Amino acid sequence: MNRAARRPGARGAALLAAMLTVTLVASFAAAALWQQWRGVTIEAAERARVQAAWILIGALDWSRLILHEDARAGGGDHLAEPWAMPLEEARLSTFLAAQDGHAQDVAGTDTADAFLSGRIVDLQSRLNLASLVVGGTVQPSVHAQFTRLFAQLGLPGPQLDALEQALVRATAPEPAQAGQAALMPQQLEQLAWLGVSAANIALLAPYVTVLPERAPVNLNTAPPEVLQAAIEGLDRAGAEMLATAREARPFRSLDDVRALLRRDAALSPTDLSVGSSYFEVHGRLRLEGATVRERSLVYRLGTQVSTLWRTRAAGPDPLDAPPTMAREIRP
Repeated sequence: MNRAARRPGARGAALLAAMLTVTLVASFAAAALWQQWRGVTIEAAERARVQAAWILIGALDWSRLILHEDARAGGGDHLAEPWAMPLEEARLSTFLAAQDGHAQDVAGTDTADAFLSGRIVDLQSRLNLASLVVGGTVQPSVHAQFTRLFAQLGLPGPQLDALEQALVRATAPEPAQAGQAALMPQQLEQLAWLGVSAANIALLAPYVTVLPERAPVNLNTAPPEVLQAAIEGLDRAGAEMLATAREARPFRSLDDVRALLRRDAALSPTDLSVGSSYFEVHGRLRLEGATVRERSLVYRLGTQVSTLWRTRAAGPDPLDAPPTMAREIRP
């Protein structure tokens, strides 16, 4: 009788133990499956990162080759040359398929869904902050150029004065006093170190750059706003006229510009030129749902092209956005 009474309880305990065992096994299986999924995801992301890095390095080498060949051709640098033509987004396999017979082989690789785009920007088409202050001294001719540019953009003069003072402290040959030292920016977005707001950096981005040394403005590639700022006494109509004239016939020397201006313009070769040595290479790769972009500063001396710095990040480039007139004005 007692043994019969204990049977339902024993069966319940056995069922409960079985349910706990199934729960534990399911939990362990789910944890193992999640760990495996996580490992596969990390491996895929790392593979995509490495692939993107190598592809962008190849794109940079390609850009350097284009600049090398351009130097071999000689002459000034203008916007009708091959280096100035942007590369619109295209499937990477179209570059790798050198022959029609290889197209299907390339399409089966991991880069079949990779899309590459890029462009080369002449940084000497902009006013250079390194030309503004040299050895801790403000250069009067370049100061006048920046004054005209700030006036065009509606930025107050005191902001330029504050920027110059910060650059003087950053480039002075004598060490600054403790607590007053400033870091010299190497890229335009680093002007925030000198107290320039993000809105004003975006406003200046199409017209201002930071180079390692003093460099003249290339009148063959500068936009009308920079032309007007770079040449004393030039109005907007004159700047548009120069921009239109160089499309038909790029300037071969500063004498060509003087002839168009029809006056004794003070065109100093220290501040103005028709050629360039500093270029910025932009590369953008879209691979497996992720976007990687790279910016590189390259320097060309004769036919030798070297890379000075490279930055890589995910997502769109904040300085690629079109200029906006929204800005923060501070005295």
